[in-house]
Amino acid sequence: MRIIDIINKKASKQELSKEEIEFFVENYVNGNIPDYQASALLMAIKLNSMNEVETSYLTNAMINSGDTIDWSYLNSVIADKHSTGGVGDKVSIVLCPILASLGLTIAKMSGRGLGHTGGTLDKLESIAGFRISLSDAEFKNVVEKHNMAIVGQNEKLVPADKKIYALRDVTGTVDSIPLIAASIMSKKLATGSTSILLDVKCGNGAFMKNLDQAKELGKLMIQIGKQLNKNIAVEITNMEKPLGRAIGNKIEILEAIDSLNGKGPKDFMEIIYSSGSTLLLLANKAKNEQEARAMIKEVIDNKKAITKFNEWIKAQDGDIDLVYKENWFNPKYKYEVISDNEGYLKIDSAIEFGLVAMKLGAGRSKKEDSIDFEAGIYLNKTSNDYVKKGDVLFTLYSSKEINIGLAKDLLSVIQFSKNPFEIKEVLAKLS
Repeated sequence: MRIIDIINKKASKQELSKEEIEFFVENYVNGNIPDYQASALLMAIKLNSMNEVETSYLTNAMINSGDTIDWSYLNSVIADKHSTGGVGDKVSIVLCPILASLGLTIAKMSGRGLGHTGGTLDKLESIAGFRISLSDAEFKNVVEKHNMAIVGQNEKLVPADKKIYALRDVTGTVDSIPLIAASIMSKKLATGSTSILLDVKCGNGAFMKNLDQAKELGKLMIQIGKQLNKNIAVEITNMEKPLGRAIGNKIEILEAIDSLNGKGPKDFMEIIYSSGSTLLLLANKAKNEQEARAMIKEVIDNKKAITKFNEWIKAQDGDIDLVYKENWFNPKYKYEVISDNEGYLKIDSAIEFGLVAMKLGAGRSKKEDSIDFEAGIYLNKTSNDYVKKGDVLFTLYSSKEINIGLAKDLLSVIQFSKNPFEIKEVLAKLS
């Protein structure tokens, strides 16, 4: 078997066999196939796509390129949730303790933020002492004792994805739906999860810009799950505006705590209830969505969810007591953006808010950049809130002096109307 024949076959729009796909993945990871030939095949896949069978073969070959985790000895539902990335998305930090307090086991590997999207790991690392790097034994110990852990991606899991993604990033082959699906699914399935919710963000603040594209990705990932005997559900959620009111790191941890205490923003809590219900149904823990939502409300109201959050942060060595001190979030500079208009606010660009937060120091433009945990944006007003002249729209925070030009960037992507308008948080559910 030769890689040049596989490249030519896909360039001719033919279906690749299981053996051909396994040959490519194994030999590229081992260094037997050079980058220039791998990139030629990736471009052929981008241009001519892959069907669901080919994509499941690719996913499986990527899973088998490294270690996998087996949780079967726990005799528990191993649940996971993956978001394709957005602005103000602290869903995992809230949803995982809720699900763990309801008896599901969460063994989650998350990533860092880059560009306008925030990373779960960066938010958690804003808590002093919190360890995202655990040994295999420590990871299993925390999961067994506390029903949950969130850690950084293990280098031994799916090495093919790391190598292939780095090449896609520099060869213009990132935006291929089969390659995106295989990348996401291989990482989720290698961690031993049996029930997986995929939150596909859709809108200008997300990678998927329109609903048809998001549905295509969602349906493909469900089909991969079926081919590999896993329970997969997909929710397509709105990322035209930031999720919740807080964008940043420490500031999002505080909003997560408010949410676990039942005081979260309405739009954010709708995602929590919807995603949580979907996973409880997928795991056969509830008969219907109404029952699932009631279960979630109960663990928020009786404080089991926030208790689980505190317990989990301590289990990974985070100083949770410090987080509850009044001056934990203590930025040196703040700037209030004042409204010159009146009416119902409409935010037209989540991505612009993410970019401004990044420029304040809350995110990275390059992987090497350091994070300012104090930096961020608070939306004093969000879409559909009524605004009067002189009201504070948004508050910017940073450890360095704030460029007031950033306020103009935000003002350029909002508008006001005389009447409120409909906003759907969950655009579609697929299973």
